[in-house]
Amino acid sequence: MFIVLLCLKITAGAMPAGKRDSVITMPFGENNMIVYSLTTGTYDVVFSGKKTIAGAFAVCSGKTEMTSAGAALRTHSFSTRTIHDRVSRYIIETVRNGLRMQQVFDVYGSRNYFLTTMRVIGRGAAASYMSPLTTDSVVVDEKGDNRALSVPFDNDMWARFNAQPIQHANFTSSEVTAIYNNDTYKGLIIGSVDQQVWKSGITVKANGVNSFSISAFGGFADSTITHDKIRHGLVTTTDTSCVSPMMMVGMFTDWRKGMEQYARDNHSRAQGIFNWKKATPVGWNSWGAIQNKITLDKAKRVIDFFADSCKGYRSANGQLYIDLDSFWDNMVKGGLDGDVSELKQFVAYCKSKGFKPGIYWAPFTDWGKHDRKMEGSAYTYAQAWLKQNGKPVEVDGALALDATHPGTKARINYYLTHLKNLGFEMIKIDFLGHGALECDRFYDPAITTGMQAYKVGMQCVTKALDNKMLVYAAISPTMATAPYVHMRRIACDAFSAIDNTEYTLNSTGYGWWQSLLYNFVDADHVVFNHESEGANRARLASALVTGTLIAGDDFSSYGPWSNAAKHLLQNKELLKVIKDGRSFRPIEANTGNKGVELFIKADYDKVYLAAFNYSNTPRTYTLSPARLGVLSRAQVTAAELLSGTVENWQQDSIHINVPPSDAKIYLIRPARTK
Repeated sequence: MFIVLLCLKITAGAMPAGKRDSVITMPFGENNMIVYSLTTGTYDVVFSGKKTIAGAFAVCSGKTEMTSAGAALRTHSFSTRTIHDRVSRYIIETVRNGLRMQQVFDVYGSRNYFLTTMRVIGRGAAASYMSPLTTDSVVVDEKGDNRALSVPFDNDMWARFNAQPIQHANFTSSEVTAIYNNDTYKGLIIGSVDQQVWKSGITVKANGVNSFSISAFGGFADSTITHDKIRHGLVTTTDTSCVSPMMMVGMFTDWRKGMEQYARDNHSRAQGIFNWKKATPVGWNSWGAIQNKITLDKAKRVIDFFADSCKGYRSANGQLYIDLDSFWDNMVKGGLDGDVSELKQFVAYCKSKGFKPGIYWAPFTDWGKHDRKMEGSAYTYAQAWLKQNGKPVEVDGALALDATHPGTKARINYYLTHLKNLGFEMIKIDFLGHGALECDRFYDPAITTGMQAYKVGMQCVTKALDNKMLVYAAISPTMATAPYVHMRRIACDAFSAIDNTEYTLNSTGYGWWQSLLYNFVDADHVVFNHESEGANRARLASALVTGTLIAGDDFSSYGPWSNAAKHLLQNKELLKVIKDGRSFRPIEANTGNKGVELFIKADYDKVYLAAFNYSNTPRTYTLSPARLGVLSRAQVTAAELLSGTVENWQQDSIHINVPPSDAKIYLIRPARTK
């Protein structure tokens, strides 16, 4: 490895009057650079020859307040080294009040983004807030519809993404944001690439029509967004060192590709414990309709429905998961150490039909909310309750457990070992955000933040499961869950109504990139119930554009949902849509906090296009082939998969008519010539 070291020490107060600032230039990508002033301790970022970020600086607060900027006497040093032939690392060090602040910039020769972090070294370095990028001057002057995207911390309590006009922006996005132009797709992406220590936030506040301030920081704690009623915990890497989260900062010609690159970078850095090699999972879950009325008899009749009446509903390798959600303990007497014969019967019956049995559990919650012995341990629940301001924390009706407590760990091992030994091959784990809450004081004194505790808890879950099940996360932190599960719900608690589909596709439309962070994301229960044919088509289509398919009706009894399932779930062309397990991209990402209406996915020689109408009146969408980004100006043939009809689209424009509360999915191929 070739390494170049260059050190330059400058005392700002000793510089001759009138002398130019000492400037460090860090080029990256195509005509981009970071320009750092050693005199002011601030930096600008130039993308494609245009200054976009000006006067940015680093700041931290905790036991000690410190910033890279300001006129106070300080000493700067600068070093650079080549990490490998495509990445160079620049380190700017500021010394102030006995502490050293290092700003680190990793720049890529071939990529239009860089990574930045900061470290504070010295006694009293512990911090609860660290920002390697804070500025009051970011300018995005693209003409047209400029948007700023707010991303929720998790998928709980019907949280929504919000792509608001940039001139109205005033929010803190969790982990990542995109500032983009919906007309040209050009966009700035800023987000954390490590969630093992910090909860990160990106604060965006408009200063004018095209100007705004940004702070990308670790230390995000909010009573609504992260469900924390106390500030973020102090972070210390060692007794005398504290490191911020690393932030990705880049400008992309297509912000959608930028978000996908962001997801890939997170995925590669997390070195996920799981990597699903089998076909895209499909299945059924009991919470969609049966809910707390689940019994062995009903579960068997559901299995019979899929075995006898819905034989075409299978994954590409012929598998189907039958998942018992909450209240599976209706089949148990005396706990998992008691009579579990009905669970054994369910597992055996499921496997006898060639299906995969699934189960449900929440590792970090106490639903009983009273003190008693914890299963599998010598501790009581009260000893393991997580506390904020001296009080147990209740979220979603359940008390949170300290994920670092030995009682919590023993309970996790107890439940998961029993469920694994019973023969379950899939598990839906839920309410995971309870394990990521900040705490007055964790049982493990080495753990000081919710994200550190979450890592401990999820590693305990992973060890207990021993790679024996398909692991499926429901309510959970968006970014930090990825290393520990195969599959995650894009949005939770969606059922049959058209507004549930709209809610789901707000998350898919602006969070589709998560299908590159996880092996799969899905659209929650696909429930048909008594809805119209159009609403059922839309609900199914919402799952197909998200990437997987989990049915949810009560198939233990006969109703209109039964025929809907037979018709829709066995359509081979529709099932091919999810073969790659990838979500569709948004075409128009300008719907604010509402569901995206138009989606696209290119797959080698074919293109899928989906259109949704959430309203009670007909809609016509008009698109140019160029807007799709993948079609030539020649005529194309579009097969509408939900109806089986075929349309020929001309070169000038495409008109898609969608009835009220309905959807269409097209398979597009170039028209054949004679």
